[in-house]
Amino acid sequence: MKQRSFALIASAAVAGALTLAGCGTTSSAASSTVKSPVGNQAVVALPVQVSPNWFFPVESSSAFSVYNSQMNSLMYVPLLHISKTDGIDYARSLASNVTWNSNGTVYTITLNKKWHWSNGTPVTSADVVWTAQLMMAASSNAPSLPWGYGGAGIGGLPTRWQSVTANGPYQVVVTLNQPSNPQWFLHNGLGQIVPAPKAVWDIHKNMDNELKFILSVSNDPASPYYDVVDGAFKFDAAASKTNNEYWTFVPNPNYDGHKATIDKLVYVYESSNSSEFADLKMNKVGVGYLPFSLYDSRNTLVDDKFAPVYPFGFNYLIPNFSPNAPGGFGNIVSHQYVREALEMGINQPGMISAFYHGYGTPGFSPIPAKPVTKFYDASLKNPDPYNPAAGKKLLEAHGWHLVDGVMTKGSQKLAFTLDYVSGVSAVANQVQLMKQDWAQEGIQVNLESQQFNTLIADTNQANANKWQMVWWGGGWTYEPDYYPTGGGLFASTSASNYGGYQNQKMNQLIQATYQPGTSSQITARMDAYLAYASQQLPVIWMPWTAQFDETATYIHGVNSSYNPITNTNYPNYWTVSH
Repeated sequence: MKQRSFALIASAAVAGALTLAGCGTTSSAASSTVKSPVGNQAVVALPVQVSPNWFFPVESSSAFSVYNSQMNSLMYVPLLHISKTDGIDYARSLASNVTWNSNGTVYTITLNKKWHWSNGTPVTSADVVWTAQLMMAASSNAPSLPWGYGGAGIGGLPTRWQSVTANGPYQVVVTLNQPSNPQWFLHNGLGQIVPAPKAVWDIHKNMDNELKFILSVSNDPASPYYDVVDGAFKFDAAASKTNNEYWTFVPNPNYDGHKATIDKLVYVYESSNSSEFADLKMNKVGVGYLPFSLYDSRNTLVDDKFAPVYPFGFNYLIPNFSPNAPGGFGNIVSHQYVREALEMGINQPGMISAFYHGYGTPGFSPIPAKPVTKFYDASLKNPDPYNPAAGKKLLEAHGWHLVDGVMTKGSQKLAFTLDYVSGVSAVANQVQLMKQDWAQEGIQVNLESQQFNTLIADTNQANANKWQMVWWGGGWTYEPDYYPTGGGLFASTSASNYGGYQNQKMNQLIQATYQPGTSSQITARMDAYLAYASQQLPVIWMPWTAQFDETATYIHGVNSSYNPITNTNYPNYWTVSH
């Protein structure tokens, strides 16, 4: 998922169902001849039991996900567009350039005058400043706020941000209160800003009331407040049925970027893997995803093209470190050796082979081996590979012993509930395998499934007394923390530190990645953070696997326009052959 990353977040993602894409057609699945689609439209299969539920471009921490971010990217243009190589593409950004002073404390952003809102008014510095101020307020953790911004902790927001001011209608100046690594701040600070039109939304002149109002319409894309956008698409309320059925977008005729050639874009809810696969087979969606469990049936999708795609992120289980976690689980899992034993009980190679058909790589750090990026440290080795026998010995060496098949130490028992996302058979198969392998170590696990939106809403320290360990089924993709320092994830006060992990050395290593320096210094700091995170296990690492994308042969540009860094599709670059 996103969640965002952080913010999610982060990014939270459902394994095997990360990419959103599609098109409708009248062709028969039994025919090898692809017929023309109905009209010039694209129908998108959403991941199983996932529905978009936040449409404002500044996303709440509790609603931050890849899928909400995808909806926002259709309607709003970011201040800085992150490229496929993790650079900045100014041609697709609201900013035409950014300059900064020698110690990285003052950033001057010049806006490209070509951009306009769909009502014809220009996008100006007032929009950028107001949106930044809203982000700063929502990320301040003030108890009076109705919702928190998911990006808190990334890009130094809000503690490092001193001021955001307009210098005329097309220039914004952001001042920080301490020297900063400019590339980190561009990617993770300014890169978070996706402006909304101030003239439309700034109606209360009070930030707390403004946030309450935004919350009230956050899941109502039919609200007239969403009529004014600057992105490639606009929401079509008349053609939508948003009660977990479908969400329709149409091109924004006043978009100042690459205009869409498709006439309609429809995202459809899927209740199960089998229903999504049936929709692919019957060409109810032209592009979707191949469930891992149905990999052997991929050749029956005769009108589709198959492609494995790796977004930039990693997969993990979230342990609840809180002392309020049920059954004293937080006190138990706070011991690093316990987390190491849990990691040794996860058969990642077996999962990749059996459930992902070889399309994956073992996870043991926050940076994946695929897709290849400049941040990956090839010298880093897995410190806790699969070995249940070694995991059992490790627990016994620390005073645990089996009592009725469960590791016990005094009044403590290594027994907990793992809540996992429902509707994805590959996930269900993996948690069953983990339960069996952990049992070899004397770790007893109860499995409970829940819908994705429920999991990401409940997985936080505000609900720490309700859960012990959670798996969204996917994990984290690096948006909006495109410079992957971990500030939104593992720092003590990070918004996406859902498990409440606390470690002073981790905080120091993350803070070091924010500092200016030479290229070699910056690389060394990142490598030190990655190595420590790999050993520390602030989360329990899982395999990082490809998405299995299915695209109808008459739709073009889906995979070529996909950005693995932002985990975003750009349907305004799709075309349909008639």
